[in-house]
Amino acid sequence: MLDREEYLAAWSRWHGGADTSAPLVRGWLTLAHTLARPLAALPPAAATAAGLAVAVGAVVPAAAGGAWLVLAGVLIGVSGLLDSLDGALAIGTGRASRRGYVLDSVVDRLTEAAYAAALWAAGAPGWLAVTFGALCWLPDYLRARAGQAGVRRTGPISVWERPTRVAMTGLTLGGAGVVSGLDLADLDPVRVVVTAGAAVGVLLGAVGTAQLGRWLHGELGGPDDTSPPA
Repeated sequence: MLDREEYLAAWSRWHGGADTSAPLVRGWLTLAHTLARPLAALPPAAATAAGLAVAVGAVVPAAAGGAWLVLAGVLIGVSGLLDSLDGALAIGTGRASRRGYVLDSVVDRLTEAAYAAALWAAGAPGWLAVTFGALCWLPDYLRARAGQAGVRRTGPISVWERPTRVAMTGLTLGGAGVVSGLDLADLDPVRVVVTAGAAVGVLLGAVGTAQLGRWLHGELGGPDDTSPPA
């Protein structure tokens, strides 16, 4: 198993030279590396599958409402850790592959669809939950398309990276569960918290996408006859 600094360097190489010095990113990756060390023999695909199963499973307590929303929030957090764990296992033990890289990206998008579904099941308006999910997908889609156009770098770390999406969903659902017993007259405290959390996520998603778009504008600017067709 690679030590932490070796793992961070290898993770950066697998992600187009992404900067790992940002406190949120470094802390998240360090946590994943710490969890992976005693589990080095576990197949990375097992952690990938478990992360997806836990994320989908969070929709059930989210739909149940009330104090069950706390469990939904916890499950979202666990799914995020499992998602990082599979990468730490693959990269840290020298088992990383292009196939696993693509599979992990697909599973990330499916888990984020489950996050949006959990927010909707908990009481967020449908249009808001769909927008939340779309903005989870859009930055990574932009990066993938830019890569096909010849951009080899991942770009700047925005305010709406994977750890932020996990944290926003988990804290929103968990917070809704905490306030579920409050009496706010004509207001439903769960719906208020879930809607507010989803709205903040949409705002962060828009800002993060704008940050990435501004960088890509510079990277992709100017005529290029070698660019692939749309």
